[in-house]
Amino acid sequence: MLRRKIYNDLLEWKNNRRNEQIRKCLLVKGARQVGKSFIVKEFGMREYKSFLCIDFFREPALKSIFDGNLTSEEILKRITANIRDFKLIPGDTLIFLDEIQRCGNARTAIKFLAEDMRFDVISSGSLMGLTYGEDDDDGVEVPESVPVGYESQITMYSLDFEEFLWAYGYGDAAISVLRELFESGETVPDSIHNQYESLFREYMVVGGMPEVVADFVVNKDFNRVNKIQNDIIAEYNDDIAKHARGKEKQYVRMCYDAVPKQLAKELKKFQYSTVEKGQTRRKFAGSVQWLKDSGIVNACYNIREPYLPLMANAKEDQFKLYINDTGLLCCMYGFDTKLAVLNNTIRGNARGGIYENVIAESLLKRGYTLYYFKPDSEHEIEFLIEKNGEVVPVEVKAGNNPTLSLNDFIIKFAPSVAYKLIGGKNGISGIKMTLPHYFVMFI
Repeated sequence: MLRRKIYNDLLEWKNNRRNEQIRKCLLVKGARQVGKSFIVKEFGMREYKSFLCIDFFREPALKSIFDGNLTSEEILKRITANIRDFKLIPGDTLIFLDEIQRCGNARTAIKFLAEDMRFDVISSGSLMGLTYGEDDDDGVEVPESVPVGYESQITMYSLDFEEFLWAYGYGDAAISVLRELFESGETVPDSIHNQYESLFREYMVVGGMPEVVADFVVNKDFNRVNKIQNDIIAEYNDDIAKHARGKEKQYVRMCYDAVPKQLAKELKKFQYSTVEKGQTRRKFAGSVQWLKDSGIVNACYNIREPYLPLMANAKEDQFKLYINDTGLLCCMYGFDTKLAVLNNTIRGNARGGIYENVIAESLLKRGYTLYYFKPDSEHEIEFLIEKNGEVVPVEVKAGNNPTLSLNDFIIKFAPSVAYKLIGGKNGISGIKMTLPHYFVMFI
């Protein structure tokens, strides 16, 4: 089993529900193939004496459990009538409602189930970020009411770099050595730096999709990696064809295919003309929103001025789009590009786009919302994050080029710390911390 950080989040939710009598169920959201169902099942079987999974996609007949009266007592009676081996152990039972978007009554019932402290309920599903009524799949059912106030939500992503290292066999002790170097500012020794630089490039190519990582750490075969990644991309395209509505099916696919093209340009801001020459927001804005809601792309917004709260300063019409997993982005570029990334020989604008993508993905997995700052044609800070009550700039360089924009930002806005992520070793100059890319897991 791959070690995932979200497991601790699930455990924290369980303990809080028990210790503080929090009457809320849990919804695990995230793009397809990031491992939602797998981790909840592992959690249920490990942490509870009784675990029941109801998968509405595989067993649609079980939707009848949620027909009629939706009190917890009635639902439990119908569970025992339909599932003979179910045993309720008060205080030690987890019910997992998978693909819950296919049973509107189950989604409505969450607010009643949350009140019953004899058992816990976790739900999950595909494309849960889409607004009800905007999904063209006939199997998706609109609930009578959404359980506002009765449900906590967490988002799951593909593996981050630290989880990738765990899968590779690197333990906490090895990673703590890196953390100490990050915190102390001591220069990373060449032998350690070269090792982790190489591993980070492998992570960029392999990505963090659980199926891909699990296969790679066993077989170390990039051809197998490529095959699995292509299968995942095909599933994403199938989702677009199945779930987007009407003409949006074509438009969403066009926008998705345009993201790698845009990232390979000098100007990374998403432009509708990249999707189709001469076109504007009017035609494709809805399709871009579909991609954001589905979780298969990550959005990063330009801001007017770098002050808190950044969301209030965001320019909704100026944004970058990044593929949700950098391994999938590299796969979309092709096998030769992967080889160039692994060998650190890739050149041109696509190189910068790939490094931006992996840092965007890493920051998002660290819990940051993505913003950038481009006040004019001469300056750009790739990312701004809200950290410790202030705005912190993060500049990304594929190599180790001068940081004119970052230097200018420091002079004008005087942050307490500024990060420069490079293809080299760490160092400190005033408030500017120069870090190797792999140190992003500690920011």
